[in-house]
Amino acid sequence: MTKGDFVIIPFNTQPFTAVRQLLTEWSVIGRISERAMARPKEFESETALKKAIGAFSEHGYEGTSTDALLQAMGISRQSMYDSFGDKRRLYLEALQRYTADSISNQLRALNSVSSPVKGLEAMLNLAVSLAIADPKPKCLGISAVCEFGRSDPEVTMITDMAGKTMLSSLERRVSEAKAAGEISRSVDAQTAAQFIMATLAGIKIAARSGATPESLRGIARMAMRSLK
Repeated sequence: MTKGDFVIIPFNTQPFTAVRQLLTEWSVIGRISERAMARPKEFESETALKKAIGAFSEHGYEGTSTDALLQAMGISRQSMYDSFGDKRRLYLEALQRYTADSISNQLRALNSVSSPVKGLEAMLNLAVSLAIADPKPKCLGISAVCEFGRSDPEVTMITDMAGKTMLSSLERRVSEAKAAGEISRSVDAQTAAQFIMATLAGIKIAARSGATPESLRGIARMAMRSLK
């Protein structure tokens, strides 16, 4: 596999497992595996990582101080260093974990039904449901892109591989929908996939800015109508 490869995930497989393997292979986490073999027992590392994801999602990398991280995670400074390394390594691990989990959930919805159009609807509806359920909607992936753009190679590696995985899966489902006559044959699969990706991001941003549940549902419905 090379960095330029797109990953095509066949229908009826478990795409979320493939995503985890993909992002783990290409993420910087694989290059920092030399950290301590045993993690401290005084805290649950998975719980601490989830809390770090929340803090970074809310305030960004620069906006989250080490002291704020420690308070959010409920651990000591030494425990953080022993288990995750410094603030930057913790951020990269949090971004990798968040991205893998998020894409896994989205691809599960996309491939949950045999009808490709219904799969696309399920993915958009999932984005809406998650945004409505979260009292403070946020996304670490969008936050990372907005904060770093393409200036940080390690962050870019994680976000690029996630984007390529999503796009290839969306293109496949759009192509299947065209072949099945569920959407217009004039629709360009690549452009449609990029549009749906932008819509997913837009739903999260709109929710963050206070959009009502009905407005979010309307965005999803409009996106699907544009493919017909």
